[in-house]
Amino acid sequence: MFREFREFIMRGNVLDLAVAVIIGAAFGKVITSAVGDLIMPPIGLLLGGVDFSNLFINLSGGAVASLDEARKAGAPVIAYGVFLNAVIDFLIVAAVIFLVVRAANRLQRLREKPAAAPTTRECPYCLSSIPIKATRCAHCTSQIGA
Repeated sequence: MFREFREFIMRGNVLDLAVAVIIGAAFGKVITSAVGDLIMPPIGLLLGGVDFSNLFINLSGGAVASLDEARKAGAPVIAYGVFLNAVIDFLIVAAVIFLVVRAANRLQRLREKPAAAPTTRECPYCLSSIPIKATRCAHCTSQIGA
């Protein structure tokens, strides 16, 4: 059983998947930081100094000044600002992944060589393979029309 497990783990696609998950998680952290620290502050400034991560609806009816204060007090809240940040985060990750896959597909198409023109054809009489320009079959000696 240990040997089978080792063979399963050492398969190329399992290792590729593991590497992809680890890199994806790290990439997600970078994008989350980019959204929260680089993109949302200027958008909030343009919209009148709004901090999206602090937008919430307090369902308890009590007065709270911030989302952190409401959560510490145990007040039920709808944190729609955090949700907006997550949606923007997702859209940026999806766009970057789309661009990477699109570039990879283009590179793949460039690497593929077009199919070479055939250099042989079949003799209509004996079905042997003969050169395209042949006028007589080398196998059955039949006259072949060009």
